[in-house]
Order: sequence, then structure tokens, then C-alpha cells
Amino acid sequence: MMVAATTLAALLIASPISTDADRIAAKGGFLVGNAHRCGVEPDRVVRAGELIRSLIVAASADDNKAQEQATMRFAEFFLVSAFADPGKEKLVASCRTVASELGRLEAHQTRLAALGSQAGENPLNRPFRLTDGE
Repeated sequence: MMVAATTLAALLIASPISTDADRIAAKGGFLVGNAHRCGVEPDRVVRAGELIRSLIVAASADDNKAQEQATMRFAEFFLVSAFADPGKEKLVASCRTVASELGRLEAHQTRLAALGSQAGENPLNRPFRLTDGE
């Protein structure tokens, strides 16, 4: 499916990454989308999406427009990588690498939750919704 590869290339070229929130969104969408494509347990995919969402919020500070743009970027990269056809694509990440990187991301979430519990607050204050980015 060359359409997905072309779409990914167009996303990278047409809208260059300019902020930390954009960078987090693009990389997070790529990782979480590939995790979905590779058949990673849905709960893990959702938790990773929630963590990416909280990182986008933190990187956007109080700029709602930047946050909205980053959320859209996340959704775009998620969709392109989640439904890539590995039989025809050259830009499909290996599932072994995706699982490894997802594990690294989850380790960060565990440390983040431990820090939040020490401070008496939940650092993941808003759950990820499947409708985010629509």
C-alpha cells in the first residue's frame, strides 16, 4: 500500500516539526500506531496513548492551539502507521523494535506515576480518548 508511505512522507515534508509538542506527537503517533498494527494488547496501546497525551499537554504549556495541532499530528501519524501494509511498504517498523520501544515508554510512565503518587497527585490528569484528534 504505497498510499500510506506517500502519506507519511507528505506529513513529514508538508508540516515540519517546529515545537517539542509536535515532535512528541509525531514520534508518539508513529510508535503507538505501529504498536496497534503489531497487535500489542489494546490496554498497553491506550496507556501509551495516555502518556503521549500527557506529554503533549506538558510540552504545550498553556498554548491550546499548539496542543490541538500536536494532537492532530499524533492522530495523523497514528493512522498512517497503524494501518500500513507490511507486505508492500518499505517504511514499516519491525514489531520487535516497536515492542522494545513501547516497553521503554512504559518504563517512563511507571516512574512518572511513582513521582505523582509521592506528590499526592495524578500526573496523568486526563485520560486518552479514542476521539482525541478528530
